[in-house]
Amino acid sequence: MAEDGVAEDGVAEDGGGRPAVWTGHLVVHGTDPARSSAFYANLGMRTVAVMGDVAVMELRGGTHLVVRKDPEARGAPAGFDLMVEDLDAAHRAWASKGLAVSEITRDERGIHRIFTVSDPDGNAIVVNDSHVVGPV
Repeated sequence: MAEDGVAEDGVAEDGGGRPAVWTGHLVVHGTDPARSSAFYANLGMRTVAVMGDVAVMELRGGTHLVVRKDPEARGAPAGFDLMVEDLDAAHRAWASKGLAVSEITRDERGIHRIFTVSDPDGNAIVVNDSHVVGPV
């Protein structure tokens, strides 16, 4: 391991056994970032900031979901997915809150059990069961 904490093969851990990199920001577009912020907080994200044209939500591990205002937003499949510890419990909880969730199925490769949840602008986000290895 070099002095900078990066192994000769370019792979590093932070000393706590966690990977050295993670996702910083994910982006969705919505017509009303404040409304979107409330929706994502209802899923379990932490509100960092809501500032007119943008809302910033925090996920586990420090990743931020940025909702950018777009008056023309029409909803689309999100370019990312979410992961939860207990897929069945999340599905039940979110459905009981009246959120738009699909039935639980399997992904196209049969690896994960999944469902989708749609935000207020119709952005469809795949939610899958956890397969985390080690501390995160």
